Amino acid sequence: METAYTIYEQQMLKKLKRWEIRQQKAPNLMERASKSVQTSINNLIPDKVHKTITATVKGIVQTTLFGMNYIPKNDPIYGASLADSDARAEELLSLYKKIAAAEGAGTGAGGILLGLADFPILIGIKLKFLFELAHAYGYSTKDYRERLFILYVFQLAFSSSNKKPDLLHTIKNWHAISHSFPPAEDYMNLVDWQQLQQEYRDTIDFRKMLQLVPGIGAVVGAWANFGLLEELGVAGMNCFRLRRLHDKTESKGFESK
Repeated sequence: METAYTIYEQQMLKKLKRWEIRQQKAPNLMERASKSVQTSINNLIPDKVHKTITATVKGIVQTTLFGMNYIPKNDPIYGASLADSDARAEELLSLYKKIAAAEGAGTGAGGILLGLADFPILIGIKLKFLFELAHAYGYSTKDYRERLFILYVFQLAFSSSNKKPDLLHTIKNWHAISHSFPPAEDYMNLVDWQQLQQEYRDTIDFRKMLQLVPGIGAVVGAWANFGLLEELGVAGMNCFRLRRLHDKTESKGFESK
């Protein structure tokens, strides 16, 4: 049967298959050891602190889903080739890595208080990047389901290995799954906020804790934020590539070889 894909898209399909395999691998020995240490540390942190962090993350994500602050002023880029959307995505990633690195250096140099303040600021930078990314691939964030998709991408990028397969399944089957979602207000009640904030914090814990060390905070802050945006960029671009290629196949009624 005729293939629906250009040469570039076929290359991306191969790249995506390798990426999907990595997302579904079981945690290696180092990841399991790291998780064990992080769990022990989490048990020492007062429940009041966990609740405060959870409330902070929940507030930021609620703003993302219901507010208009993050929605880009520019319209989604409809009709662009995947190659053109990828090129725009690379430009955005380069820009936001610089923004995150500059912010991390500034708060890292400011000591513990500013270092702690970096957590919600960095989440905001990440979410703003994902909103811009959605428009680069032709998806309007005015639709709350697209904002939910962004939340799943965010979780995939920063969740532990044992959570990634389920999140990837949701992303790959987004078209079918999203149609069954309840109204946005009801969906918010189904999110496990405690798990979301803990997965996020555990993933960035080591790098961001180093940012609080006197004398090296600025360098580490820039390094940590730059790397975290790079990880988010890879996950985000691949998730939107999956959707674009799936949408193209569905619209043309072709099958990939």
